[in-house]
Amino acid sequence: MAKPVTMPQLGESVTEGTITRWLKAEGDEVEMDEPLAEVDTDKVNAELPSPVAGKIEKFLVTEGSTVDVGTEIALVAVEGDSSATDAPLQENTAADAPTEEFPAAGTEAQPVAQDTERQRAFARADSEGNGRGGIEDAETLRLTRSSPVVRRLAEEHGVEITEIPGTGTGGRVTRKDIEGYIEEQEERGTEREEYEPPGLQEEREAFAEIERVPLYEGDRIEELTGIRRAIANRMSASKREAPHAWTMVEVDVSGLAALREREKAAFAEREGINLTYLPFIVKAVVESLRENPVLNSAWDEDRIILRKRINVGVAVDLEDALIVPVIAGADELNLVGLARRIDDLVRRARGRRLGTEDVSGGTFTVNNPGALGSVVSTPIINHPQAAILSAEAIVKRPVVIDDAIAVRSMMNLEVAFDHRVLDGGAALKFLNAVKHRLEDYGSKE
Repeated sequence: MAKPVTMPQLGESVTEGTITRWLKAEGDEVEMDEPLAEVDTDKVNAELPSPVAGKIEKFLVTEGSTVDVGTEIALVAVEGDSSATDAPLQENTAADAPTEEFPAAGTEAQPVAQDTERQRAFARADSEGNGRGGIEDAETLRLTRSSPVVRRLAEEHGVEITEIPGTGTGGRVTRKDIEGYIEEQEERGTEREEYEPPGLQEEREAFAEIERVPLYEGDRIEELTGIRRAIANRMSASKREAPHAWTMVEVDVSGLAALREREKAAFAEREGINLTYLPFIVKAVVESLRENPVLNSAWDEDRIILRKRINVGVAVDLEDALIVPVIAGADELNLVGLARRIDDLVRRARGRRLGTEDVSGGTFTVNNPGALGSVVSTPIINHPQAAILSAEAIVKRPVVIDDAIAVRSMMNLEVAFDHRVLDGGAALKFLNAVKHRLEDYGSKE
């Protein structure tokens, strides 16, 4: 029998992938770890290395197909195999948008069988306890781990997710599971009392009446790429799930601007990279997160998880998309180390050369729209993180200092936060800590 190649888990919380291009043809020989296909996920675009060496007997999915992690996508005959396995071509399937689970940074995500995932859930619940019923609650957590779309659909139809066996990765309940369950109940004539939150019926009717946007002469349709669709799903889920609030402070970075101007030439010659404002901002954020750990946390339905590690994601604009590579262990790096790491991540992001380890495990995100000229923005939280900071453009303008008008280099800082996790006072305490650190740069010279 030929050995199957399955869709791997290319990053934490990734539950599906799209085969954008096969790099081999049926009948070709492939070496172990030789690129077999290009795969697009909501995290990265990456080449899929072959897990075995042999002859490609059949591709089980077509280019452009989106399949769940663990789905067999190809058959490879290894040495000693004599016959190909006839397998039907699987049609393109769409899964629900992934729910970010953010396991501990540094863990290597690999595709696992449902039974293995279940055992791990049992082990975690058994060892952690948490007063939640140990193994019994592990089963409940496994079944209820689902995307916001699935939970919303279940709520609309008054369905308990724990009643439904999940067919997704690790027993995840998918939209198809929910829809199939509902259809089965309707066919049996089962009547259910449906709980409908206020306004839900009106919302459903409004959605039912939505029609396509009208097209006019000269209009051009651009189909969504995998990463664009993933961004849309993730941002929509974040706004639905997390009650966003935001606040802003002004920062006088005149000292920092002067310091950078004096040092940037020598820094570039010594380090081989440009000295930007971003490493200073990230350094101030990291030190402020140590003092205000609630900002470095995550919402987990009925509890708040305070992260020990500080892994800062930095938003990078790719023109056609936005990606957030992660500086793992940012609290362990000095200013020069942060500058080097940021430069490396940004270069590889723009060259589409990031690996799954580069976009996993973030605990807090720094957005830098100021590099594009923005002066005020309201960022969307990278759910389930608790907060995100935006650093705006540095602009010279007149300000009042000791009853006198002076021209200073000013920058706005905003933080958007999950109001379930923290309140405005905690957000402003953190934001003012960042402000004071940035204002201290160059002030003592």
